[in-house]
Parts: sequence; structure tokens; C-alpha cells
Amino acid sequence: MIDWMREQFFIELPNMWGAPDWAIPALTAGALLFLLILYSYRVIKAPLWLKSCCGLLKTFAILLLVATLVEPMRSDLKPTPGANVFVVLADQSQSLQLTDPGQSSSRAEILKASLNREQAWQVRLGQDFEVRRYQFDTQISGVTDFDDYTAEGEGSSIVTTLNSVAERYRNRPTAGMLLFTDGNATDLSAIDFSGNETDWSQFPPVYLVVLGEEKSGKDISVRRVTASQTNFEAAPVTIMAEISATGVAGESVVIELLDEKSNVLKTETVTDVQSDQSFAVRFQVKPEQRGVLFYQVRAFRITEEGVFEKPEKSTEATLLNNSRLVMVNRGQGPYKILYVSGRPNWEFKFLNRALAGDDEIILHALVRIAKREPKFQFREKDSDANRIFTNTDDEKKEQVERYDEPVLLRVGKLNRGELSGGFPKTREELYEYDAVILDDLEAEFFTQDQKTLLQDFVSQRGGGFMMLGGMESFVEGEYHRTPIGEMLPVYLSGVKQSSGYGDFKLELTREGKLEPWIRVRSTEQEEQIRLSDMPLLQTLNPVGALKPAASPLTIIQNTQVESGPALVTQRYGKGRTCALMIGDLWRWKLYQDSPDNEDLEKVWRQTARWLVGEVPQRVQVNSTRKLNNAVQPIEIAINVSDESYLPLDNADIKIEITPPVGEKVTLVASPNEAFSGKYVSNYVSRTPGIYRATVKASNPDGSEINQTETGWISEPVTDEFLSLNPNREFLETIAAKTGGEIVSLNALEEFVRSLPDREIPVVEPEIHSIWHKWSIFLLAVGLLVSEWGLRRWKGLA
Repeated sequence: MIDWMREQFFIELPNMWGAPDWAIPALTAGALLFLLILYSYRVIKAPLWLKSCCGLLKTFAILLLVATLVEPMRSDLKPTPGANVFVVLADQSQSLQLTDPGQSSSRAEILKASLNREQAWQVRLGQDFEVRRYQFDTQISGVTDFDDYTAEGEGSSIVTTLNSVAERYRNRPTAGMLLFTDGNATDLSAIDFSGNETDWSQFPPVYLVVLGEEKSGKDISVRRVTASQTNFEAAPVTIMAEISATGVAGESVVIELLDEKSNVLKTETVTDVQSDQSFAVRFQVKPEQRGVLFYQVRAFRITEEGVFEKPEKSTEATLLNNSRLVMVNRGQGPYKILYVSGRPNWEFKFLNRALAGDDEIILHALVRIAKREPKFQFREKDSDANRIFTNTDDEKKEQVERYDEPVLLRVGKLNRGELSGGFPKTREELYEYDAVILDDLEAEFFTQDQKTLLQDFVSQRGGGFMMLGGMESFVEGEYHRTPIGEMLPVYLSGVKQSSGYGDFKLELTREGKLEPWIRVRSTEQEEQIRLSDMPLLQTLNPVGALKPAASPLTIIQNTQVESGPALVTQRYGKGRTCALMIGDLWRWKLYQDSPDNEDLEKVWRQTARWLVGEVPQRVQVNSTRKLNNAVQPIEIAINVSDESYLPLDNADIKIEITPPVGEKVTLVASPNEAFSGKYVSNYVSRTPGIYRATVKASNPDGSEINQTETGWISEPVTDEFLSLNPNREFLETIAAKTGGEIVSLNALEEFVRSLPDREIPVVEPEIHSIWHKWSIFLLAVGLLVSEWGLRRWKGLA
């Protein structure tokens, strides 16, 4: 109150004079009257305090009247009527349909009543400013009034709207923006949800009216759902759901996982939920289909089972945030692995058997059943066929392998002529595979070009490579100082020849315990039991030190407490490599107690999936939305490579999009000038639901390269109801950084009256007479009457 009185006093002080020529006569008259008053009270016999009080009262009254001779005036600056723009923005998103506890009207109904143009604050605002009115949800639209206001928008693009308005009136004098909202923006960056990425200093003052109460009643919300895939066979897909519960303390919440046909796959129940608690629920599923799949997570109180079929049973604030969709991309398999071995062995038998039951993997094998002989070798017989054909009907056939060529057995479902020439000699032939496994095969088997080709397959193509510990692998295979040896995660020089490891067991390292594809059991304790029950192994290829980027996942441990690496991996260029130094892993299957134990098969399947898990394909698709706003365009980015996996710049890319409802839409992707082999197209998801897109890439001659799938989800309403409580912190940030403030809905009239006293772009002087006010004369008369009354009270003449 004191500050207000001080402010009012200084506001009314004169800062100019209307009749300065009367200054000297006024001062003269004032001085004479003061002397007359001083003389008259000096001769009166009365107490000093009484004479002083009466004298001061009369002196002030006379001075006040004398001052009117020079006409004291006050010059102030006020907004030039109609010269400044003032913007009124009303949020019309669906979250304003909520009715707060203790209220009989919804937030939207309360807001609409306040936005009536006949309201006093709107009338006063229009007297001083050019008022521009807008309402917005995901888009902004201008209105003359808010009589048709409805809160039916599917989003709340607060930041985008403020940016748009600020840019629209950047060259116009703008006094400020008055924003009515609950602050739950749906266009904030996923990285910075506070809005700090926006440069608010370039905005005019933003004044915010916060709608809604801090407590919104009972509500169960599925805030976030994520899906992660691993090569861990027991749980290839893990779906994590973050649930928040408000106002349901002590109750139980049911969380369901549904497929695209709304079939309930799994159910979890969380009991005794705490007030305002957030908790996570994990589902593990094994999809039976490949490609793009969608799942739904929904939550409800256990006492309201069936509420989604009968929403009228719900006592929550809203059911629109009780479910969310999530996409799982199972890839475009099956993936092809090429296995090359120097001789038939037990390891290949169990590897082939394990992968035969995996629909995601196709295994092609080249198994050498006879070595080649030196080319210039004395021959006793006229036949040039390999010795394996000696004394057989095939010996005289022209198509059999010569004595200086190895005899390879082709295993797997191969096409006619595929791998007929042995190990691939060209990029096009080798790059059709996603991974290569070498076992029990010396380096001399490959030509120098094939060794370099295999190195390029991993580093440039991004393929997977694994070497198994056969008798002619690693050091024994003389891979030292070869392109293949350079890829291995272990050095082949400086090998310490051991006196013999003897019988040994496997142990997981710390890195190995963190890799899902290494584990077979669901818990660490069960994994330890599984390792201890394994039969003793006997064959280990000695190698040198680990390379700097290598990760040892398993080690061997024998009775002499001598340890060494058993399984080591590393990244190599765009691909990954793996070295398994053990040469008799097959003992795990042959000598185990239970013949029904499938641990070895599971290990091989998970290892194969790890090898091909990140191998790039010729056509790779990524669909992203930069902002959380569900109506922002989806950017579909496609990377296309030729048969050598070099960027292909002249491909023809067509995208066939299947929306939730309606007909399919076909788009043509345009080349991205900044990146070779990259194509981009944008699509706006106008209908909530599931979207699928099939990308068809063709060569310039029209031949098809490949087809791949992608998808995305549009859930604008769920994002809108992510939080039911007003985001006051976010709005306070906007107000502080733009020079505005938070305004109460009930104080709008007072706020508008204070606007002329704030910093306004275009102003004009306003002059008013201080002396020409009844309050001045009333004060002077009051002082004189007080002086006369005081004298009469004390009996003075």
C-alpha cells in the first residue's frame, strides 16, 4: 500500500508549468503572505506547538493556492491509440475440455466466458491498442471474436504459434501478446522439453493466463512406450511402458499388451500404487512375423475392467491418455551367411542343424572335402582329376575338379550355379551375403584378391565376419600379415606356445555378461550353473594380445588356473568381427547329460543373429519426426547403394503409404543434394493411427533393387493429454525471458489498466493540469478549515 501511495505521489508531481510568467508574482505573493502569517502568530499568546501547527496548516494552504497561479501541469507518455499491436491468443486444444476438481465448468467454458468482447478488459484494451485475435491448436487462425471458440484441437503448438506471431509482426510496433493456455505444448523438442532452445529474447513481452488447477483428479496415463530388440532368443523384443498414476493411491493398476488385432498378449498388475507415482512395466514378446509390427499398451484400474468398451464407467479425468502404440521393425530378412570350412567337422554339423530351425537365417556352406595339389606335380596317370575321383565313374568327366583345384561341397538351398566357382571372386557375388564364417581353413586357400575382397566386405560393405578355432585357423592357418588377419580382434604375432591347456571350462567376462547374445539363461545365477554343467573342452588356438578396440566376452579357465581369451569381438570399419579360439565346442552337445538340451543350438542362433544384426542393406529406410508434435511432417529418408554398396545417385524411389483409413498414397522421393545416394520425402499424418510405408527402389533401367518397409504412429490426442496439470514452469520461463508475466484470470482488467504504464513502442505525450482538479482546492480548503477549527478549539481569536 505504501509503495502504491509513493508511486501515485510521484506520478502526480508537476514536471512542467502552464504560466511560467506568473512565477515571480506568485513567489512574491507567497513570501508576503508567509511573513504576514508569521507576524500574526508571533503576537498571539498561545502555546508554541499550537501556533506552529496553525501556522503550518495555513502556510501550506496559501502556498497551494499561490502555486496555482503558475498552472502546474503533468506531461506523461501514453500509447498512441491504434498505433501499437496487441495480440490475444487462445489455446483451443482438447486438454482444455477437462473439468478441474471443485469446478462445475470446464477450462474451455471458463475461458470462453472471459474472451467475450464485451468484457471490460477487452473494451479497455481496444481503446489503447490495435487488438489482433487468434486461436490455435496445431495451426493458428485469425478471428474477429471468440464467439465460436471450441476446444477441439488435437495439439497445442505453443512455441510454433508464438514464433509465427512474432515473425508476422516483427516490423510492426507490438506492445505484447496475451496467451490463454494450460501450457501443455505438443511441439517442444524431444531433447529440450523446457523450451530453452528457443531464443525468447527476440519476442515482444508475452503475458500468460494459466488455465487449470494443479490437481486434476484421478488419472492413469501411459506416458511413454519403447521397444528394443536383441539377439537374446528368450526375449528378442522388449517393450517398456512408463505409467503415471494420479489420485489412485492404494489401488491396483492393470497394464495390457495387445497386438494389432486387439488381442491381449500379456497382462501385468501393479498393486498398491502410490500417489502421483510413475512406474515402468516390461513385456517380452517373440513376434512370429518379420517386417513392421505394431503393439498397443493400455492401462486401467483393476476396479474398472472393461472401461475401454464402456467409457461411461470411467471415473478418471480422461481415458484418452490410457493407451499408446509402439512400432517394432523385425527387418527384411532372411539374412544370408556363408560358411567356409577346410574339412567336414562336428562344428558345422551342429551349426547347420541350429540355423536350419531359424527362419531369419539362410546358411550356405562350402565344405572342402579334398585339397588341391601343386600345379606342376609329376602325374603317373593321364587323368587330371583330383585324387578324390580316382577309380570312380566321375574321374573321366570334364566338369570334375582338377588335381590342382580343391573339391568343395556346396551345402544349402542354393540356386543353380550359385557358388559353383568356389569362394566368391567378385564384389557382387560376395556382397549378396550378410556374414562370412571361416573354420579350419588355411589362408593359402584364398587368392590375394579374395583376401582383400573379404576385408572390403567387412570394412566397406559392413558385413559380419567370424573365424572359428579349427586346426588350420588363426596362427596355424598362417593368417598373420594377411588382410584377413588384420580384421581379427586378436594379434597373431607374439604368440606364446603353451605346454597345453588340458581340460578347461568357459567363463563369462564382465563384458560378456552384458551382451544378451552371449547369455543363454535369464539370470546370472542360472548362467553360472549352465557354465559349470558344460563338459570340459580341450582345444584352444593360441593367439597373441587383444587389439585395442577388442572386447573379450568369454575366457577359458583350467585346473592350473591358466586363463586365456576364448571369444573376442570388435568393430572393423562399418562391420564387426569375431574370433572364437575354441576348436571343440561340439563337445557341449555330444557329452552333455541331457540329449534334449538345446543350449548349443541357441548359442549358434544368437551368434548368427548378432553377426547379421547391424549389416546394412542396399535399401535402408528411416522415418523420423523432429518434434513431438504429432502433426509435424514425417521425413522418410532412404539410402540406396549399388551392387558394390557404393551410393547410387540415379535410383527411382517410390513410397506407397497405407494410412489408417482411406486409400493408399504413392510418393516419389527426391535426391538429397547434400548426401550422395540419399533420397527424402515428407508426409503429413492427418489421421490418428498406424501408418505403413513400402519403399520400392529401382535401377535407372527399371529393374527392381529391393523393397523394404517402415512405419510410424500418429497419436496427437495422446500427446495432448500427456499431462493434465498445467505446465506452469514452462509458462513462467516464457514470461521471464520475454519480459512478460503470469496474469490471473480474475485480474485481467487491472492488468490492462497497467499496460499504458509499461514500455510501449509507439507513445505520445499526454498533458493534464494538476491545479485544475477539485482535489487540489479541496485540500487547500481542508487545510484552512483545519487551522480555523484548531484555533476555535483552543479559544484563540
